[in-house]
Amino acid sequence: MSIQWFPGHMTRARRQIQEKLKLIDLAIELLDARIPLSSRNPMVDEILLDKPRLIVLNKADLADAKTTEQWMADFKAEGHASIAVDSSTGTKVNEIPVMAKQILHEKIERQIAKGMNPRAIRALIVGIPNVGKSTLINRLAGRSIAETGDRPGVTKGQQWIKVGKEMELLDTPGILWPKFEDQLVGYRLAMTGAIREQILNVEDIAFFAVKELVKRYWAALAERFDLDKPPSDPDDSDEIVRVMEEIGRKRGCLVSGGRVDLEKASGIILRELRAGKLGRITLETPDMM
Repeated sequence: MSIQWFPGHMTRARRQIQEKLKLIDLAIELLDARIPLSSRNPMVDEILLDKPRLIVLNKADLADAKTTEQWMADFKAEGHASIAVDSSTGTKVNEIPVMAKQILHEKIERQIAKGMNPRAIRALIVGIPNVGKSTLINRLAGRSIAETGDRPGVTKGQQWIKVGKEMELLDTPGILWPKFEDQLVGYRLAMTGAIREQILNVEDIAFFAVKELVKRYWAALAERFDLDKPPSDPDDSDEIVRVMEEIGRKRGCLVSGGRVDLEKASGIILRELRAGKLGRITLETPDMM
């Protein structure tokens, strides 16, 4: 299945971001810590050009901590500062303004040397849909100011939001790129909920998810769904379907004749994966770059 999604408002969002760049001191690029590669929009480099950048790995509570550290080391080698946070609980979120000041230290010192009173840092926050931008902004602002939701495409426009006295954030709608050259990227985005389920075949996405989990996190999958034995060949489609059917039977997803309702089972698999019920899982490592 080919996954493509580029609503018109995303084209407008890209244009609006480019128009605001001259007002921005720093870009905050928000990624999903479970899929840092797939959730990193290649268009962002084209849009931001040489703007100073802080990479924020969100949903770090759902990701493998050791792999997250590897990603942060990789970003450092690229020349970008990074931090792993959990915007839903606020873990390390308050360190973001501190890191922003560190990144802009030389610029701030130059302003002070000229006798200027440094103004609040103006930061642009960008990321794909459903990566947690609005939740992060609300945490930083200390109040509910940006609309949130567990579905992609909640933020539709831009707005400036004060973060204390030292930072102002420009929220933007999530931007996906027009075409996924690597279909694995599309599937991983779909697994984690970055693409609207209404345009997808849920069984296809769950099939891909189970195949990935069988290869990387069989123990977690087996424990959560009380599975008996791993597939003899994780690349065998029939074996993956067998696992999905076993999950369906364990969860009572049965229809007449004792058959498994794979669509219902698929929904359960994806919901529990996204909610972290299978434990801390990361689907991408830096060596996949």
